[in-house]
Amino acid sequence: MNILLELKHLKLFSLPARPVICKGLLIVIVLVVLRAILSPFLAINSSEKEEFYESTVPDLFPGIRRDKFVEVPQIIWGLNNQKIAFARACLTARFLNRSLLMPSLSASLFYKEVDLLQPIDFDKVFDFNKFNARCHGFVRLARYSEVSNRSEPMKLQKGSGRRWTVERDLDQLQQFIGGKADDSEVIEIAGKHPFLWPDHWPVKDYAKIFDCMVLVPEIETEVVKVISKIREAGQRARHEAGISHSKQRRDVSTNLPIPYVAVHMRIEKDWMIHCKKWEQRSKSHEICSSKEEIIHKVSQITDLRRPVVVYLAVADSLLEDDSITSGWRVGMVAYEKKKLGVTDIYDRQPYLIKSAIDFEVCSRADVFVGNSFSTFSNLVVLSRTERLYNLGKASSCGENIGLSSYAYNVMGDDGGPQRWMTDMSDTNLQRLSYGTNNVSCH
Repeated sequence: MNILLELKHLKLFSLPARPVICKGLLIVIVLVVLRAILSPFLAINSSEKEEFYESTVPDLFPGIRRDKFVEVPQIIWGLNNQKIAFARACLTARFLNRSLLMPSLSASLFYKEVDLLQPIDFDKVFDFNKFNARCHGFVRLARYSEVSNRSEPMKLQKGSGRRWTVERDLDQLQQFIGGKADDSEVIEIAGKHPFLWPDHWPVKDYAKIFDCMVLVPEIETEVVKVISKIREAGQRARHEAGISHSKQRRDVSTNLPIPYVAVHMRIEKDWMIHCKKWEQRSKSHEICSSKEEIIHKVSQITDLRRPVVVYLAVADSLLEDDSITSGWRVGMVAYEKKKLGVTDIYDRQPYLIKSAIDFEVCSRADVFVGNSFSTFSNLVVLSRTERLYNLGKASSCGENIGLSSYAYNVMGDDGGPQRWMTDMSDTNLQRLSYGTNNVSCH
């Protein structure tokens, strides 16, 4: 009212125009108020927006507390054991209604000589913000800068050995919910091998965590380079085989990338010693496979039109047989890192990054063939099964539906390798962690 009187005094409007002016003034006032409310949001530049939303949205889920944390020791051993350990740590923190403090992974593989381990932060391998965005409302990662250090951490000592059962572990975790434990800002989990904790969570929960683990852009770029090299090799193989120009034009017109097969070829010397002993103990003959057996099984797969490139994912430094690209059947052109011309990409990376690149190359293949007793192969198939489920496909039996996977160490009904999908109804990770020859296509 004072504003209107002042405007009238200054003769800025005449009485007949008052209704129109009042409406205009009201709109101006509303816009000013809205700007005052929204200005903190508008001030955030594009590089800060992701952090802003990551830090505020989880408050909508009071079960995932931002003021209470779980800390775990450095995670060690192979890439996929580290991924399992990380997921188990996330699910433990979720069980305790706490955020997980971002752990260190291990870039090297000196798992026995702890003093030689090369730590690497989680966010140097996997995207921190994307993890929290994709796992929003399920689990949450936190940075150490969020800890106020107002109280001493409470230690949770994980047991080990045969006496430390699943029941005892679950009982221990339940004791750390509420009560005295709730007074501690940080619960520090102590234990020599985090990934050997007894398991309490279903496979689908692990699949959710793994799906949230997106490589940082620098490593993703290397993955794309390797896959591009594989597809280029496939294009050359088709050209050399005399595929008709009309057929090539049809492929190009549909913008379909040249398909490839990825084989996790476990024939390294350390694996062969380990799996032979495993077969003797379990009285099974479906764990180990020689190079010749793998080539024979893979050649039985008819999912892709030939010629087709077969990428061999193998630990080159532990490989005694340097002739793995020879002996393949007509129409299957085998490549490993050296022949493909990508050794420079791998040589400049530590062990963990090399494995992460190979994992994605295998996971994104049109056809994947692995060993059902390998943790690496199991997690690749889990990733592919999760993608099939998201597409509404709960079975890969019968005709080729894309993203097909096979276990070359298990004989299928047709004499070739057994079609393979992860059983997403499993209530624990036993079969994925330790392997099984009981695999099927649904």
